[in-house]
Amino acid sequence: MFVPGSVSPRWRLSCGWITLFVVGTDLFVISPLLPAISAEFGLSAAAAGLTVTVFSVIYLLSAPLIGQVADRIGRRGVLIGCLLGFAAANLLTGVASGFMGLLLARFFAGVTTAGVSPLIYAGVGEAAPPARRATWMGIAVSGLLLALSVGAPLGTLVASSWGWRAPFFVLAVLSLFLLVANRLVWPADPRTDAGASGALPALGLATAALRLLPTVLWATALYAAYTYLGVWLTGAGLSSAEVARAISFYGAGALAGTLLGGQMADRFGIKATQVTSLAGLAACLLVLAIGVGTGWAALLLLLALSIFAQLFFPAQQAGLARAFPQRRALILALNNSSLFLGISGGSLIGGAAMTLAGFGLDAGIGAAIAFAGLVLVLVSDPRDDGG
Repeated sequence: MFVPGSVSPRWRLSCGWITLFVVGTDLFVISPLLPAISAEFGLSAAAAGLTVTVFSVIYLLSAPLIGQVADRIGRRGVLIGCLLGFAAANLLTGVASGFMGLLLARFFAGVTTAGVSPLIYAGVGEAAPPARRATWMGIAVSGLLLALSVGAPLGTLVASSWGWRAPFFVLAVLSLFLLVANRLVWPADPRTDAGASGALPALGLATAALRLLPTVLWATALYAAYTYLGVWLTGAGLSSAEVARAISFYGAGALAGTLLGGQMADRFGIKATQVTSLAGLAACLLVLAIGVGTGWAALLLLLALSIFAQLFFPAQQAGLARAFPQRRALILALNNSSLFLGISGGSLIGGAAMTLAGFGLDAGIGAAIAFAGLVLVLVSDPRDDGG
């Protein structure tokens, strides 16, 4: 008789990858659909953009709470509940008859996604062979990144034929299939099955904050520049097709960097990979600040920048999963919140820099922040290294 959870760890990795791809598609597909949403509800672009803001803010706030609950009552049950909620949120998005209803649906989507992503990361980190944990984490993160270059365009294609609501109905149906799949591949939490009531070890807020601060600095540095990359390229006189090509170079580098980052962390150590990432990111941003032109040199620089930048995240995830084995759900949820905090902070800092002096200052500030992250990692406890 088949017992849920009695599958090869590779099946868990595959299921986690597909789940993150679907979740990522929901996250990224909203942006290209905003013009259609604006037109239907008679909104300005800024007002329609609140759907993204609401999702991001509630994700940032909800992830730690859900991670705390999952560590206490069991990750699989919380994951299944969040996937059910995620399916409902997409259905509500598709049937929203007014803008307030749409905002509430995206609020609900942010809460449930905040539970799904970190719990998948925690499960993959636990299922992975210890010597390949960072590699597996990198593969899992690649599902989210591939949603940007594949899932979102596919959703946009569906919307072009059947309207902007159609992709969310598809995502709702896919989520139900994934609910079943995740129920079958992940083992039940042994503490829940045994009925044990032992207290969980304290996370250690000061220690955790110090370990999470590099994520905030990394994301702030990266997204201060990335948020306004299109503005810089357009202002330099590039056509829409040329801007799209530049962004595709960035996307390809991000995917390659994520997969490479996991392998590097397993082979050379987590700290060495983080140092390489932050040093390369700071150097590339500094070159952008000085000026590199807009031809092939700029394209290759964007490729290098995204590769160096994305080495960081799977290494950081693996390091946290190893350092806090009994609080994996919470620490990885906090890491995701740190990512969103950095993205928000980077867009604000970048916007102020663009207003003051343009993209050169923006990229220069990003380089300085990345360098601060590099220093923080270099002076961290040497025991933090290792795969």
